[in-house]
Amino acid sequence: MAELSDYSCFTISVAEHIAHLQFSRPQALNSMNKAFWLELPQAIRDIEMHSDARVIVVSSTGKHFSAGMDLGVFSDSKAVPMSGDPGRMGENLRRVVLQLQDSLSSLEKVRLPVLTAIQGGCIGGALDLVCASDMRYCTADSYFTIKETEIGMTADVGTLQRMPKLIPAGVVRELAYTGRKFLAAEALQLGFVNQVFDDQQQMLDGVMSIAAQIAQNSPLAVTGCKEMLNYSRDHSVEDSLKYMATWQAGMFRPTDLMKSFQAKATKQTAEYDDLFALKNLFED
Repeated sequence: MAELSDYSCFTISVAEHIAHLQFSRPQALNSMNKAFWLELPQAIRDIEMHSDARVIVVSSTGKHFSAGMDLGVFSDSKAVPMSGDPGRMGENLRRVVLQLQDSLSSLEKVRLPVLTAIQGGCIGGALDLVCASDMRYCTADSYFTIKETEIGMTADVGTLQRMPKLIPAGVVRELAYTGRKFLAAEALQLGFVNQVFDDQQQMLDGVMSIAAQIAQNSPLAVTGCKEMLNYSRDHSVEDSLKYMATWQAGMFRPTDLMKSFQAKATKQTAEYDDLFALKNLFED
């Protein structure tokens, strides 16, 4: 397994097929600065290409999960020109927003399940991020808010597109139009989070236990589940069933099935092969 890169906004560790990506700027409330948006997709690729991880846990440090977008991202005149032809300024800003969207979409596109463990505030862009994860868990003191509305803009990197697929659309509209906070208890009732824990350590222990259960399963079966669930979310039942049949015809092999049966017969844990690591065609 290759050495993972160092990042300024995260620490990454991999053990027992679980990658733990942890935000590491608590003094700045783990705000999403320019480096964050650049490093997140790189970190996800790093895990997928250079580790034996079968599941990713995203957590944070300090009092709050993340205060969301650092507005300094938009103060860089090289990235976001504030003068010149309005048409060209608009086209440039659109490209910037698309890059930000792609950064968070890396959590959705990665073959591995992504579990987010949230404490304290999950604000603005941080809510966009957790909406792109597979499952969400939080502490009892957590709260969530579509903060962008309150500061005079429309949330633009994923919450308004993904959240209506997770909780009732009328509730999303209320949260978006008002910008109000919704607390852990409401998030659990709505099904936005899977479970609420008393404190951060209990949450991390619980989420790591769930991640360990996922890591014990066939990684090919698990990535197939993620692929199908994401596809089915955005397509009709008929189209999704056809895609499932095509996937099964191409990807299903009896090897893992036989390993599973043998393990159950001998009351042991099955040992599955890892997925082939993704490779950059231009990397030695």
